[in-house]
Amino acid sequence: MILVTTEYISGRELETLGLVKGSTIQTVNVAHDIGASLKTLIGGELKRYNEMMADARDIATQRMIEEAQQMGADAIVDVRYTTSSIMQSAAEVMVYGTAVKYR
Repeated sequence: MILVTTEYISGRELETLGLVKGSTIQTVNVAHDIGASLKTLIGGELKRYNEMMADARDIATQRMIEEAQQMGADAIVDVRYTTSSIMQSAAEVMVYGTAVKYR
């Protein structure tokens, strides 16, 4: 499955199938959260949170791809990601785009 952030795929005529999306809500465990709180005092990268967000993006993307495959799509164009905080230490990642079929 080809995923692009553009409205087109070079050299291809596209037929629009519709909106597809995927999302997940992820959190880190309490021990990592306490460690991250302490890290904010001295500064630096919160590696466990980076890992959590990367995992969340991967899960959400896979769910979007599965939805597109069920529609018979060859690709997804206009792919966009968004995040929101659900509660302390929990974030939602949503990805959406337009499923298309090659003509």
